[in-house]
Order: sequence, then structure tokens, then C-alpha cells
Amino acid sequence: MVLASLMMAAVLLTATETPRPRVEVVEGALLGRETQGVQAFRAIPYAAPPVDARRWRAPGPVQPWTGDREAGAPGAICIQPPANGDPGVGPLPMSEDCLTLDVWTPARAAGPLPVMIWIHGGGYNNGSGTAALYDGANLARRGVVVVTINYRLGRLGFFDHPALAAERGADEPAGNYGVMDQIAALEWVRDNIAAFGGDPAQVTIFGESAGGAAVTQLMVAPDARGLFHRAVVQSGLGRQRSTQLDEDRPGRPSARSLGLAFARSAGAGTNATADVLRAIPAERLLTPMPAFYSDNLIVDGQVMPEDVVEAFASGRQAPVPLIIGTNSAEFWWIRPSDAGAYGRTDDPMSDAEYEALRAAYGGQDGYDAHVVSDLIFNEPARALARLHAGAGHPTFLYRFDVVPESNPEPSGGATHASERPYVFDNLHTVGRPMGERDARAATAMADYWTAFAGAGDPNGGDHPAWPEFGAEPDRLLEFTNDGPVAKAVPFADRLDLIEAFYRRIRP
Repeated sequence: MVLASLMMAAVLLTATETPRPRVEVVEGALLGRETQGVQAFRAIPYAAPPVDARRWRAPGPVQPWTGDREAGAPGAICIQPPANGDPGVGPLPMSEDCLTLDVWTPARAAGPLPVMIWIHGGGYNNGSGTAALYDGANLARRGVVVVTINYRLGRLGFFDHPALAAERGADEPAGNYGVMDQIAALEWVRDNIAAFGGDPAQVTIFGESAGGAAVTQLMVAPDARGLFHRAVVQSGLGRQRSTQLDEDRPGRPSARSLGLAFARSAGAGTNATADVLRAIPAERLLTPMPAFYSDNLIVDGQVMPEDVVEAFASGRQAPVPLIIGTNSAEFWWIRPSDAGAYGRTDDPMSDAEYEALRAAYGGQDGYDAHVVSDLIFNEPARALARLHAGAGHPTFLYRFDVVPESNPEPSGGATHASERPYVFDNLHTVGRPMGERDARAATAMADYWTAFAGAGDPNGGDHPAWPEFGAEPDRLLEFTNDGPVAKAVPFADRLDLIEAFYRRIRP
């Protein structure tokens, strides 16, 4: 009798289980998972594995499969140096076979829904779309389809060498393999997102740090044109100067020269063939880690025809609605005199420029604490916002200044990347207590971002109005501990001096 009861209970449990969600994409069928009204499909290949002969090649098509493909767990992250504690780095394992994406979609929402594609940061050296920080469920519950992507990083994603140049055709793109991966992911979304309830005509790309820079690069990349319809840039630089693919310049070696020097240091020799390069174990490509500003930003003349600020200044960027902004204390721990990947950021300043800025910051302490953030993030974001709005495109500038009471850092504001858990409404991933004001800020940011994805305008609902930058020049929305506030751009006098400095050194 007991055995019969157990068997009957098992039958009833099986009969009442929710069937796993299943979708058909171009390449085959996928089996995902459903949790609390959101369906998730993980580790979906959007391009062929870039391994063996495909290392340092443009992304190739996915091979179709038969039967149902398991899509219930995240895939491998791309090859990268050991994690530095950043919650934006997903779980191991890591592999060169990493060109996958994840999709979150409301289980029973009436579509088609706006689509949001997240491009992770990490200096083009670290990070992944699989991190719990970027779980898209809480955004999806607001009525959007969320996609997060992996793309090639470091020397696997941004690299060239004379031997590679010798083997490829004249029209074959080179150098920017990570950006090519991002474009391939956008193409996959165009072709497949309707199967998940998404609208391929309402795609927003959004990213932070290197991911924000990627968004601006995609706004310039010809092959990305028409694949997205709105853009969000979170702390995404703006005035960076890229390395040329094959042209050495005074004080600035080309990507090809950098690749040749690295191959020598890795023991591949001066006359290494492409086969020898592709046989180098991936782990040997990680050290020394390539510098984001000098190694991983490449103008190749094809995928990236020009620098971002030049394209925006000439009106050649994608004519889409744009949210752009920064955090209040981005690189508070870096002083202008610090050595390292960033070098000394104020070297080109004249004595008069330096003294005027030092006075604007209220002395040396203020200058040291804030000038790097203003040079790299705050003024460049305002500059791109002005150029984009001046071209007649809807533009919304923000400043994030929310600091949890539990924050242990003496940052004096919101540090670099600290807005990410608020945008995704994933405060539980922070790893320390978050209060009610943090919850309110997360609700506001996620609401603004998803409203923008749906309408190209973040306004609506009960939140304060966000001024459009073209209609109200030099006004932004500041996210504060007390809630969002529309106001004039803070510290505009400092930014004006930096703008004049950039005009002098980079006319």
C-alpha cells in the first residue's frame, strides 16, 4: 500500500510539472527554464566556435543541430585573466568556444516586446554576459526581452600580426574580432528574437565601461547600422583615440606592431607563421594583459572606420535615441600622476591650463581626486551628448550619485561600475547590505531604462521627468540618495576647462 501511494504521488507530481519552455530558432530547437514567470535560455551559440583555424577570423555561422538543445545553464566565459573580484565576471569554466548569448523573456506576455542587448564591460579584457549581476529576469518582468552576450576579449578579440595579414584576403576584416562578435550577436537577434516574443524592430543596445565604449563603436560601425534602434552608454569614455591597424604613428605603434612584439615575447619568433600563432596556448595570450586604451581600441578602416568622437562630430553616428551618462566618482582612486595602464593623463596640459583647473577644483586635493574622472568620463559624455543632440537626435544625459550606507570605500561618490546592480534591479548581487533608498534607486533606473527601450524616451510613470538634452541644453537627470533630480550639469566650469583643453590638443 505504501509503495502504491508513493507511485501515485510520483505520477501526480509528474503530471503537474510545468513543461520546460521550448523555442525554435533558425539553427534548431532550444529547451530553457522558467522561474517565477520568466523564461531563460542560456548558452545559445550565435557564431561558430572561434577555435583552431577560426582563431583571429571573423565570426562564422552556427552549425544547425537536430533535436532539442539544452539551454538551461550558462555557457563558458571567454578566455580572460583571473577574476579581480568584479561581480561582472561570470562563473567558470572559460574557453575559446564562448560565443554564446543568454535570453530572458516574460513567460506569457503579449508580444512583440522591446529587446535590450547588454554588452558587458571589463576593459575588453575581462567580464561576461553570464554573471549573476546581469541576470535579466527583473528587467524582463517589466515587459522586455533581455539578451546578454559573450564576445572575444584581450588578444583573442583585438589583435593583428603580419603573418595573419599575409594569409587573409584584401576584403577580410581584421583586428576587431570582439566588435565583429558583437555585430554577429546583433544579427542573430535580428533573425531569431521573434521566437522569444521580441521585436527585432525595437532593439536597444546598452553597456557599461568597455561595454559603453562598445555601444558608441557600434553607433559608428557600418555593419551594425540598422541592427539596433536605441542606445545606452554607461561610463563609456567618448574622447578615446584608437590604435591604427597597420600604421605606426609617432609614439603610437599599430595593432600589427603590437602583435609582432607580443609574438616575440611569447616565444613565437620574428617570422612566426599564422599556424604557429594559432597554436599558442590561449593562457599564454593573457600575460602581460593588453592595455584597453592602447591595445584593444582599433581603427581598422572597415569594421571601425574612424574614432567615435570624429564620427559624432561629423554626424556619421547612428541616428538613434541615446541615453548617456557617468558616475559621480568614477576613478576616484586614480591620481593624474599614477603610473600604469592609463599613464599620466594631464601631461599635455600647459601650465596655464593646469593652474586654471586646479583652481576650479578648489586646490590640489580636489584636482587629484576628480580630474581623471572628468578627463576620461564626465566631460567626454557631455561632449557626445551635445554632438548627438546637436544633430537632432533625442538625447538624455545622466549622473549617478547613489552610494549605499554600507559602502566601505572613501570614494566621495558613486564609483566606476557601481550603477550596474541598480540598472538590472539586482541589488542582491552586491554582497553587502543594501537599504531602502537603494531599492528605490534600482526601481527608478530599471524603470527608466525599460521605458526607453520601449519608446526611445525614458519618461513615463511616476518618476520625475528626465529633460531631453536638445530641448533643455546642459540639463541632466541625477540619481541621488534622495531620488532622481533634474538639474543643470554639475561642475560645468571644470568640464568647460577640460573641453577647451581637448579642443587645443585634438582639434
